[in-house]
Amino acid sequence: MSISKILNSLEKSWERDDILLKIKNGLEADKIVNEFLANNEIQIKELNSLLRPEDVDLLNQVEQLSTCESKLINKIKDLNYSENNEHNHVINQKKILPTNKVSSNRISSFMINWSNKFVVIALLTISAIALSKQAWA
Repeated sequence: MSISKILNSLEKSWERDDILLKIKNGLEADKIVNEFLANNEIQIKELNSLLRPEDVDLLNQVEQLSTCESKLINKIKDLNYSENNEHNHVINQKKILPTNKVSSNRISSFMINWSNKFVVIALLTISAIALSKQAWA
């Protein structure tokens, strides 16, 4: 099986909406990851056998990007918490709740779309690299 087919299959198995639902239901991140690994063990092993050193470097860069995104989310969340505490005595609590729901939905949507696009681009890049190497071989 080619890298692109494996990556497409794994991407379909990792539905972000399903993962968010599991998180909302209280499932821990480690359990979610272990479940995914168990359900896709054969494809992951095959993918690992097809990866070249430059592909692994790209995966490391994607991992670093995800870490940066996580830190950015935490910083934004901390800033939002600090600002809410500072303005809490001025603004009525009833007025804050609807605004926070709207803005948190927008932020969540922005981060999910941003992250999804990057992962797809990274997967396509890996596939393109693999296909071009096969074509030149």
